[in-house]
Amino acid sequence: MRMIHEEKLYQLTSMPRFFPVNCYFVEEEDGLTLIDAAMPFSAKGILKAAKTIGKSISKIILTHAHEDHVGALDSVKEAFPNAIVHISVRDARIMDGDMSIASDEPNVSIKGGVPKKLKTRPNVLLKDGDRIGSLLAIATPGHTPGSMSFLDVRTNALIAGDAFQTRGGLAVAGDIRFWFPFPALGTWHKETALISAKKLMELNPSVLAVGHGEIVKKPAKEMQKTIERFESKLN
Repeated sequence: MRMIHEEKLYQLTSMPRFFPVNCYFVEEEDGLTLIDAAMPFSAKGILKAAKTIGKSISKIILTHAHEDHVGALDSVKEAFPNAIVHISVRDARIMDGDMSIASDEPNVSIKGGVPKKLKTRPNVLLKDGDRIGSLLAIATPGHTPGSMSFLDVRTNALIAGDAFQTRGGLAVAGDIRFWFPFPALGTWHKETALISAKKLMELNPSVLAVGHGEIVKKPAKEMQKTIERFESKLN
């Protein structure tokens, strides 16, 4: 597993050359916050990275419930049983296998794989505006109904899950990139994803860190161009 360090943020990548799946450590005074848990086979790399950094995992936050973001959750939780697990109120339902659509949501089927044998369940259900240590929780539905992004208020680094991708070219969730179409194919509702992307752009993040692809520094202008391109496709 490849590890890249950017201030308080560590990007951990499984299969970086072929099918990059990222998860992240955010360094806090009381330990490490793991954002997403990648694939089941990523557990060894995640635990090795924590040992290399020299801090324990105190919190686990999931941007959404797709299997490539929760895959190693059981193994990490077993290694750090006191780690507090967080996910949005909405995607906790998906984690439980409930793929139904709420009455106030667009009536479009939820896409993407959800693990059926996951044992770990969240300790904390997040809502927009909640704080987890240095991280601000931001509701960014679209890829899934309950997708969330997280802004480190110390550095303005944005960890956006699959609200954007950078592999195959920067894109909003739902905007198919030929060289890496998979996040788009797993996106629930494109128009909602576009609204969330605009919300994130307005934060003017120092870096954009996503589930698939490299970290982008000072991404605001690129985010705007990407949003405009997708908006023109949808109109």
